[in-house]
Amino acid sequence: MNQYKEIKEILCKCCGEENVIAEAPMKEHTHFRVGGPVDLLVTPSTKEQVGEVVSVCKERNVPYFILGNGSNILVKDGGISGVVIKLEKIDNIEVNGDEVTADCGALLSKVSKAALDAKLTGLEFACGIPGSIGGAVFMNAGAYNGEMADVIKEVSAIDSEGNVVNLTLEELQLGYRTSLIMTDGYVVLSATLKLEKVSDENVNKIEDRMNDLTRRREERQPLEYASAGSTFKRPEGYFAGKLIQDSDLKGFSIGGAAVSEKHSGFVINKGNATAKDVLDVIAHVQKTVKEKFGVDLHTEVRIIGKDK
Repeated sequence: MNQYKEIKEILCKCCGEENVIAEAPMKEHTHFRVGGPVDLLVTPSTKEQVGEVVSVCKERNVPYFILGNGSNILVKDGGISGVVIKLEKIDNIEVNGDEVTADCGALLSKVSKAALDAKLTGLEFACGIPGSIGGAVFMNAGAYNGEMADVIKEVSAIDSEGNVVNLTLEELQLGYRTSLIMTDGYVVLSATLKLEKVSDENVNKIEDRMNDLTRRREERQPLEYASAGSTFKRPEGYFAGKLIQDSDLKGFSIGGAAVSEKHSGFVINKGNATAKDVLDVIAHVQKTVKEKFGVDLHTEVRIIGKDK
């Protein structure tokens, strides 16, 4: 930790002492509720501070990781070397006509509610996704036949050289759970979404759709347990949950981690899981599905950090 004493002092001056924590346990900052500590956790309050923190890390060759809402992350038990930059405080949302501009830390649930209040349709699919705008752009998040690529107009980001750039939809290279942001190491600062204005009499249809998707999510997903959402990407021509269920793995558990009884596409933390428990369940599921169906399951959840 001594090697981070100087950088901690610099980050405290940049972001305030209360926003820089040494040896922060990552299980307190991710939805999976597992994971060891990070050397330094910094929570900037402005987009300018984000740029400063990234510059400090780059100049000193200190590894850094961008954390949004922590909903799609699995941190290993040994924790993370370097700096985690948590963006939750950068969450402004503005509506201008049929466009919504949301900062990186704004939750999708709040952005979709702002769209509803402005009588804008197109973002209903995102109302139940437990992530932030930055994370949603990073992985082109989607649900219920909608995805971010359907609504993004432009994104402001820090590129791999530390410059602030504006990227069009085409430049973002959005694909299934991927983007230029992911592949080239950019940092999302904000996103402008192009939606569609509806008449007063049709506003209820937006709310009805959001309520229906929320109900379906609550009925079908194991929200009562800690998890990172859908554990696996959808294999072409198949559904991960169906493959896992047909492999007789529903309820399969190791330690405190298990395949959900409610939805086989979710690996859950039953309350006392370690990251190793989760990873062992994932590995067993992948091995079994491959042997039974010849299909490779790839994780949608991002696995980071080091083993204990």
